[in-house]
Amino acid sequence: MASSKFYGTGRRKKSIARVYLVPGKGQITINKRNIDEYFGLETLKLIVRQPLVLTETVEKFDVIVNVHGGGFTGQAGAIRHGISRALLQADADYRPALKKEGFLTRDPRMKERKKYGLKAARRAPQFSKR
Repeated sequence: MASSKFYGTGRRKKSIARVYLVPGKGQITINKRNIDEYFGLETLKLIVRQPLVLTETVEKFDVIVNVHGGGFTGQAGAIRHGISRALLQADADYRPALKKEGFLTRDPRMKERKKYGLKAARRAPQFSKR
């Protein structure tokens, strides 16, 4: 470990997360709030912790996150992506395990734009013969 602070940027849908890993006791701070305060659902907390559990570094690092844009699910995915990238900076040996679980892959699915003549991206106006 050459430096003491590791950085990773995570993205999903409209959410962008800036993640810093600092040696510590395993606290996760999101937008200056504890993870339990920020995310109400246990599944979202689980998603955020997945890379740390996989690499067995839950107790090694404190995670500091600035995240904006999108909803809670997108933000959780972006944080997971950012933590995974930051862990790679900390130790490149984690790469095969993180890659196998798909935590390093940027999820390319985005909201489809609305097209003219339609009510939504694909929803056509109601059809009537008469």
